[in-house]
Amino acid sequence: MPHRSDRVASTLIGEIRRESGLSQAELARRSGIQSSVLSAYEHGRRQPSVTALARIAGAAGLEINVGSASEDLALEQAGNILAQVLDLAELIPSRPRGELTYPPLARVA
Repeated sequence: MPHRSDRVASTLIGEIRRESGLSQAELARRSGIQSSVLSAYEHGRRQPSVTALARIAGAAGLEINVGSASEDLALEQAGNILAQVLDLAELIPSRPRGELTYPPLARVA
């Protein structure tokens, strides 16, 4: 059974094709990649290189922005920590606040 990360490139290529409205044959022609190879990429039978992915995206008039996996992980961890803090805040007992009192106003001469 293919691992989830093995499907990232095939999903991305499918999205590129749908966004661009190009057929698989036309995308293959524009990118200079054989149609059978592009089909294998899109169906997850082969894994494209980063260069091949960039060529495919470029042929569709798109650009791939590759971010650091550690940045994504850090954001996910920060989100998890925030969710835990908010859950803890819900557990803090609350008590009604009294009336707010303001200091008297002083006249300035």
